[in-house]
Amino acid sequence: MTKLQIAILSSAIVLFFIMYFGCNTKSSEIRALEKTRAFEVEQTGIESLLREAKANRSEAELSPVLILENQLAELPEGDTAAADVYRQLSSQWYQLAQPAIAGYYAEQLADLVSTEEAWSIAGTTYAIGIQRAEDQKVKDFCTGRAIRAFENAISINPGNVNHRVNLALCYTENPSADNPMKGILMLRELNQTNPQSVLVLNTLARLAIQTGQLETAIRRLEEALSYEPENAASNCLLASAYERNGQAAQARTYADKCNSLTGE
Repeated sequence: MTKLQIAILSSAIVLFFIMYFGCNTKSSEIRALEKTRAFEVEQTGIESLLREAKANRSEAELSPVLILENQLAELPEGDTAAADVYRQLSSQWYQLAQPAIAGYYAEQLADLVSTEEAWSIAGTTYAIGIQRAEDQKVKDFCTGRAIRAFENAISINPGNVNHRVNLALCYTENPSADNPMKGILMLRELNQTNPQSVLVLNTLARLAIQTGQLETAIRRLEEALSYEPENAASNCLLASAYERNGQAAQARTYADKCNSLTGE
């Protein structure tokens, strides 16, 4: 894995591990939103994911999970004490390289506490599942639920651009056949409404690099650095864009800056 990939992935993983709980208070507005928003039909459900994951793990590996499942089964439905069990189950499954299942338990936690942070963590965990899933049905499972999680985070804090970027990335990572450009269009709209957002510029640039639009990526990254010269992601991405564009000298300059900012 390259330094650039590590820098980008680490931000998502760090977000996953900063679990934050709020009190169990939901506004009537949020409750209504959650009740009326339904999932699209899922070809893969949590039960089938659990069966498959457990079938491929040793008894020793599953022991912490089984203990937590027993603890959860003994709690009355809706008991706020379940929050810590959900958090631990999510963490255990993430360590077992099962982000789809980890996302499910993070989502259960978010349903219970209904905080912006909890929904963001659930969405981020599912987003990692989208990136890592090899089975399209698992990818679809994670996508639908990640979208719901980020939409709930946005409903709590509409001004947080991070949630909107993450929502758009769900659509770009697993585009629908009927609207494959939806995620890109969402990001472009965010760029128009938040023209100085380095996060939005970096995200658009990363996607441009992936699709070979190197001049566009370089332009966006240079703009991002005009706002935040010490932004590590911008410098690392710009090094990659210049290297792929055959501009070795510029690539070395920004690679050195990337290394200094990321401690490499």
